[in-house]
Amino acid sequence: MKDILMKYMGELTSLSQEEQQAVLADIQVGEFAKGTFLLKQGESPTECYFVLKGCVRQYTLDEMGKEVTTGFYTEEQAIVSFNRHKPDRASEFSLVCLEDCTLVVGDLSVEQDMYARHGQLEGMTRSMVEQNFGETQDRFAAFIASTPEERYTRLLQERPGLSGRVPQHQLASYLGITPESLSRIKKRLQTERKPSDLI
Repeated sequence: MKDILMKYMGELTSLSQEEQQAVLADIQVGEFAKGTFLLKQGESPTECYFVLKGCVRQYTLDEMGKEVTTGFYTEEQAIVSFNRHKPDRASEFSLVCLEDCTLVVGDLSVEQDMYARHGQLEGMTRSMVEQNFGETQDRFAAFIASTPEERYTRLLQERPGLSGRVPQHQLASYLGITPESLSRIKKRLQTERKPSDLI
């Protein structure tokens, strides 16, 4: 599993193999069962994560108490809370494992110590966060400007395996539509496929 992190370190740093092994020795990897909450809305996060295997759902409760899915994190994605600007640092969302997950667990309380011991680690972390943030901005801009069908089609193109891994009502919430609307969109797209596409 740590080969995935080795790949990132190779791409985003100039650390030697020996230095990479030293970083890996300091990193905690945890196994989390399906249904485990990594964070609950209102709690102050103490950890960040990097997904080696599995799927984590991010959601928030609206003013009516309804769950609104705001993200899915799968392999090779970082999960970071940007709430340091808040006095209480309370999280606006919850994180729950939709599958059995293997995650790199970063302890935010020793973050600076890790950076001090492994100089290039901070730059690597910043690059990963900037990449994820840029992708989130792009998705949000596309979401605002697109129809529900376009959102679903884009999701299939960018994350083809996600639809089969998450419950359809959560996927619909993520797309900003009802489960019934998602069913109609899926049915319409299947009907529109050419016979040659089905071979």
